[in-house]
Amino acid sequence: MILACQSIQKAFGTDVILKNASFHIEDREKAAIVGINGAGKSTLLKIIMHQLDPDSGDVILAKGKTIGYLAQHDAVSSENTIHDELLSVKAELLAMEKRIRELEMEMKSLSGEALESVLETYNRLNSQFERENGYAIQSELTGVLKGLGFTEEDFTKKVSTLSGGQKTRVALGKLLLSHPDLILLDEPTNHLDMNSIAWLETYLLNYSGAVLIVAHDRYFLNRVVTKVIEIDQGNVTTFLGNYSDYSMKKAQVRQAQINAYLNQQREIKHQQEVIAKLKSFNREKSIRRAESREKMLDKIEVLEKPTEVNTEIHIHLTPRVISGNDVLKVEGLEKGFDNHTLFSDLNFEIKRGERVAIIGNNGTGKTTILKILNGLLAPDAGSFTLGSKVHIGYYDQEHHVLHMEKTLFEEISDTYPNMNNTEIRNVLAAFLFTGDDVYKRIQDLSGGERGRVSLAKLMLSEANFIILDEPTNHLDITSKEILENALNQYEGTVLYVSHDRYFINQTATRILELTGNTLVNYIGNYDYYLEKKEELTAIYVPGEAASAVSSDKTETDSKLDWQQQKELQAKERKRKNALKKTEDQISALEERDAEIDALMASPEVATDVGKCIKLSKEKAQISEELAALYETWEELAEDE
Repeated sequence: MILACQSIQKAFGTDVILKNASFHIEDREKAAIVGINGAGKSTLLKIIMHQLDPDSGDVILAKGKTIGYLAQHDAVSSENTIHDELLSVKAELLAMEKRIRELEMEMKSLSGEALESVLETYNRLNSQFERENGYAIQSELTGVLKGLGFTEEDFTKKVSTLSGGQKTRVALGKLLLSHPDLILLDEPTNHLDMNSIAWLETYLLNYSGAVLIVAHDRYFLNRVVTKVIEIDQGNVTTFLGNYSDYSMKKAQVRQAQINAYLNQQREIKHQQEVIAKLKSFNREKSIRRAESREKMLDKIEVLEKPTEVNTEIHIHLTPRVISGNDVLKVEGLEKGFDNHTLFSDLNFEIKRGERVAIIGNNGTGKTTILKILNGLLAPDAGSFTLGSKVHIGYYDQEHHVLHMEKTLFEEISDTYPNMNNTEIRNVLAAFLFTGDDVYKRIQDLSGGERGRVSLAKLMLSEANFIILDEPTNHLDITSKEILENALNQYEGTVLYVSHDRYFINQTATRILELTGNTLVNYIGNYDYYLEKKEELTAIYVPGEAASAVSSDKTETDSKLDWQQQKELQAKERKRKNALKKTEDQISALEERDAEIDALMASPEVATDVGKCIKLSKEKAQISEELAALYETWEELAEDE
């Protein structure tokens, strides 16, 4: 065991955050802390790091073990280059290497006992240097920087010139290179693109130490952790397994708690009714029995009523009018900044009812596409056309649709003047803004709170084409799941940019990957994208495929145009439909064949020559049809 938290209590005023919290982390174990926003996850990490004192309880780190911590908004401030800033973590090893080189020079001019003494020191330092992997410093540093999304051209940039997100990635890189025995990470994926998140997953899975993570990225948690520590209204419960295991077990535990509470309440009510009845008899014997039952009732440890799941955001997205089948057509779209082309000759269409996710690395231009479609930016070339009766609702991650100087109430009432006071309050309450919260100014809200206000406005817009830019940023897991349900039930059309792979997997019917200045089309969710990525990237973006994966396939060097992409994937969809139809036909005929065998074996049919002949002919016909269907199935299956 590397870490133990024993009976941690913490409250801020009357707000109790942690109640008697106890759990432990084993060596090399990968664990997550989950809970809704404000549950106390970051508070718990700060208590473990002794940045915050608990009201009571103990945090015990195993003797001789080291701990490293990356807070949610940690960033590096330095005039060093990115490369040198990370290299500073290895200062002791670099000093050791310098001393080894000095000893090598000294030994050239020494002999006898002096040489033996220096040689002993040299061998000791050299062994330690090798043991601590000193000769791999540069390769390890380069691997971490590239894994976190920095290119070799970035290595020489000064840290002071970087964005906030890039500085956080530098801080994460320094932490990983320091190799503590226990790593604490608070929302480590917030500033990483998909490739970097995938790299971090692999890095942490193979990490020789223990890891404790606070994250809302369910796909990430599913891949990395084997233990989930939940904070729910101050209570801390440990579940073994990944996030999906936790989610299933949590539902089972909650149902068991509800059942136990209801059963006990029924028993208490029953006993109270019996006691009242006995007393009504007004007989000494009956009264004694009633008093005996009352004493028993007083000794029962009454279970707390399980908390209602009423803190969720309730979103119902309903289009005011139904759009035409053709929602959006983009032709030859191009955009660049400062002589750098983000994308060129983009062509795609979106049909009514589709939920399309745009994915790609940071800086490829995903948000730029959404801004062009919303008229916030002009393209350098190309055009787009909206279909009949299409009304756009837009959610942007910077929340430019909000007015910072207004209160929440004013933001809604000014946009929708026909709504009365009660209606506005009800909408805001659905997004967890109650009481005097409605008079807070937008500028004073957190990122997550602004996101909820933007979603409230979106819900009221009654748009039939919703465009979302990173809609799950700053949302806790519960709120993400509710947004997923809302989008899946939405009768309109959705286009969004996201790096939340679990969210994409749950909601997308199609994925457009922006890579190599163009779009690659995937008709399916994120799992389908992963399955087909290497194959389709090699076809549509050969240069990207060559740098990203090693493949001995020889594909055409010219990019297939958008129409060819659509034809290829339409063909694949047609093949899958045909395969499913063939399987259903085979299943139905096999069932009928078995029924005929059973009928012919029954005495009443076996003695009826006419029926036997009729069934035999049907069986022969089924045999012929099955033979043909088996061949068809094999042909379709071979095309996979």
